[in-house]
Amino acid sequence: MLRLTWVQPEDLLGHELRQAAQDGRDASGVERRWREAGGLPPPDRAGASPPAQDPRLRVLANTLLDELASTQSPLGALEPTSLPEIKQLTSRPVRPSLEDRECEGLGAAPTEAPGTQSLHASWLGRAVGCLLGKPVEKLPLHGIRAIARSTSNWPLDTWFTHRGLPRDVAERYPWNRRSRPTSLAENIDGMPEDDDLNYPLLGLLLLRRHGTGFTTADVARLWLDELPAGRTFTAERIAYRNLLDGIEPPDTAVHRNPFREWIGAQIRADVFGWTNPGAPARAAELAHADATLTHTANGVYGAMFVAAAIAHAAAPTATTTRTAAPTATTPHTATPLRTTPTIHPTPTIHPIPTAPTIHTALNAGLSVIPPGSRYAEAIRFGIETARAEPTGTPAGFASVVDTLHARYAHDHHWVHVLPNAALLAAALTHADGDFTGSICRAVSGGWDTDSNGATAGSITGLLAGSPDAIDDRWTTPLKNRLATSVADFDGIGFDELARLTQEART
Repeated sequence: MLRLTWVQPEDLLGHELRQAAQDGRDASGVERRWREAGGLPPPDRAGASPPAQDPRLRVLANTLLDELASTQSPLGALEPTSLPEIKQLTSRPVRPSLEDRECEGLGAAPTEAPGTQSLHASWLGRAVGCLLGKPVEKLPLHGIRAIARSTSNWPLDTWFTHRGLPRDVAERYPWNRRSRPTSLAENIDGMPEDDDLNYPLLGLLLLRRHGTGFTTADVARLWLDELPAGRTFTAERIAYRNLLDGIEPPDTAVHRNPFREWIGAQIRADVFGWTNPGAPARAAELAHADATLTHTANGVYGAMFVAAAIAHAAAPTATTTRTAAPTATTPHTATPLRTTPTIHPTPTIHPIPTAPTIHTALNAGLSVIPPGSRYAEAIRFGIETARAEPTGTPAGFASVVDTLHARYAHDHHWVHVLPNAALLAAALTHADGDFTGSICRAVSGGWDTDSNGATAGSITGLLAGSPDAIDDRWTTPLKNRLATSVADFDGIGFDELARLTQEART
């Protein structure tokens, strides 16, 4: 039997049973039938189990997957997928509009949105963070720590290396097989291909071909035209297979897809934030249209959150002027005949710069997702855990990571969106948006190391404002060159990607 990752029914059923437990569905009967037939749990870290299982289990697995699809989660009201329902649950504005600020007496004089320099830094940051995490992707947390400590790179502060790595550590915790030849300090030669960069390229291509009026069906057609099936994983691979089977969006996201709340949509969202500076809600809507090809509920919220956070981080820096409207008060000593209020004079005008920060960006991301969802809870938990750590040091962040793993590691796959969202928020908060601090914390926390490093690098690179603000040890090895199998982007420079992204801004 052919061993094909992320699509074998006998593996999908095990992941769906775990998903059912997480979203509150009773799958005990299905699980009992599966175990009695000889079915095994899903692989812990690999994309497919060995091909030795009884072929008859595949037939049973598909039957049981369809049975589970008919059950409803009790969390549906708190975690809808449709955009109108999401909007009903997110009534507070992302940030005050100009009209709101004027009514409150705060006039604003916005400057131009950050230009190609900040976009260049963000593309670079995404690549650097991804590349930092690639060689340790799939490794357990204790393995990442053992490798870093044994090569004098703990707390993590630079690229991983095989130089000086003790043989016993290397054998116990082998590097990611595909990434080792291209992602260690001694062999980095440009940015190698990775899905964490392929999807932003596809998003850029989508906007160039269809503009902001694209539909989820447009995303599907673009994938079939430009994305090799072998470059997809988890939910994206399932949706791709569903498209080839003639299934239309949004059913592509739910048909035999136990990965619909994993991290895949979250890594595709940057471009919608980059191209909507200062408009988090609009960025989130576009991310939703992209994400619903493959994901539902919390999987979709990950994309919306990241798009909104990046849109806020890309916002024009405004200078607000405190011109508070006159306030009216009626003195307590007034006689009954006096009803005219006293008008206090307008206060002195003071310019106040309002540059986005990592903390306001995280708040912007939270504002577009349902507040009662598990995703919002994960973000808040990550932020609160990071703030509670007293030292604020890279070494101190290890205790934050331990708390997150105690909360999520026992019942969530390492690619699930919830633990990774909590880690991302914690890393960004604890590092206070510093580029190196954020990507190193995100990667050192384990789980989906390259994806978390990529998103952390994208946001903090954008806030840094320029490639010159990122240390040369990170950017020089990339040689302004990105490898990819998407369209005709292979070999493109990050400066050119910034220019194309600027052109696509709405």
